[in-house]
Amino acid sequence: MLQLSFVNYRKGAYLFVEGKNDNDRFLIIQSGKVVLKKVISVETAPVTLGPGDFVGVVPCMSNHAQIESAVALTDVVAIAVRRDQYTELIQKNTPVAMKIIRTFANKMRVMNDSLTKLTLKNTTTDSPEQFFAVAQYYEKNAKLDMAIFAYYQYLKACPNGQNIQKAKERFVALKSRSHAVYFEPTKDQIRTYPKETMIFCENQTGADMFIIQEGQVKISKVIDGNEMMFAVLKKGEFFGEMALLENKPRSASASAFEDCKLMVVNRQNFEQMVSTQPQMISRLTTTLAERIWSMTRQLENTRIKDPVHQLFDMLSLQLEKMRFNFAPGSSHTFDLTPYDLAKMCGFPKEMQATYLHGFLADSRVKLVQNKISIADCNELYNSSIFYRKQAALGK
Repeated sequence: MLQLSFVNYRKGAYLFVEGKNDNDRFLIIQSGKVVLKKVISVETAPVTLGPGDFVGVVPCMSNHAQIESAVALTDVVAIAVRRDQYTELIQKNTPVAMKIIRTFANKMRVMNDSLTKLTLKNTTTDSPEQFFAVAQYYEKNAKLDMAIFAYYQYLKACPNGQNIQKAKERFVALKSRSHAVYFEPTKDQIRTYPKETMIFCENQTGADMFIIQEGQVKISKVIDGNEMMFAVLKKGEFFGEMALLENKPRSASASAFEDCKLMVVNRQNFEQMVSTQPQMISRLTTTLAERIWSMTRQLENTRIKDPVHQLFDMLSLQLEKMRFNFAPGSSHTFDLTPYDLAKMCGFPKEMQATYLHGFLADSRVKLVQNKISIADCNELYNSSIFYRKQAALGK
């Protein structure tokens, strides 16, 4: 039987403290108000929460340190939910899970826009003309299967667009050489995508979520002729859930980083999962919590002034996401090229070679078949902490 405990906090008390590892539970506010505080915030003002809101869900479900401090503005009464109680909780109260998941989806969209603005010094665009810009970027960079997919989406979304004639010409020219698949959604529950083909394009409409069965998937965005790579997802991970949950256009593109096989979850299947598969919903909650934690770390990365230090911190983030054991002298070879890493940091293409020159000159870095290798990951992790502390102090 599910047994939840009530916790009382006096005005001014800390419910959670940023950076602490007290993450075995989260809180549901029953009465009173709580303010969230963070060293690096994407909000324009402190966030205030009240009855029915949740505190500490991201650290609890992702099993990472607290990403913000929560302080009682008034006397507060809250229900404490342990991580191991979550599946049983949502089995008995589906609306709780859906509120958490939709809150996560909204927060991710806000953070995604903030990352784009801070990293690429620009804001996202919702214009269908973005399809043409994406297509041109990938054609210019010899990613023809991705380019033709974006040209197709432009032709579909902008039949009277200002670039319609050129898009038609390029689509016809590339079609005979293309390996792109699924220009239109199908009822297939399992889809296979060859390497470097697009699964969906930023700004594209659609309500399918995907679960990776085999291979890896890249999540990225093109802004002003530069590509920012948000993540490389692996077997068992979800993506595309934001469009399904919010019924809004895709906020980023997904493409096959290597040959991959995907399970497709549409809105009807998802609603059935919510009511019949609490363990699957618990897993989705954990996945979204991991994403928010990762995006929080990426926001911290944007504040590091030295580009070389940014690159090292981004490497540390990849290891932290893997739950790497940072034992002294531990080594690791990443499945990333130096230019993959530069894209993750959102560096302009014209500056990538310059920044990578300094990075590759560092004695801590070696290349193994053009993949980055670090001999002492514990030293990398400690350096990363130092770089972020310096950034928080404005240094």
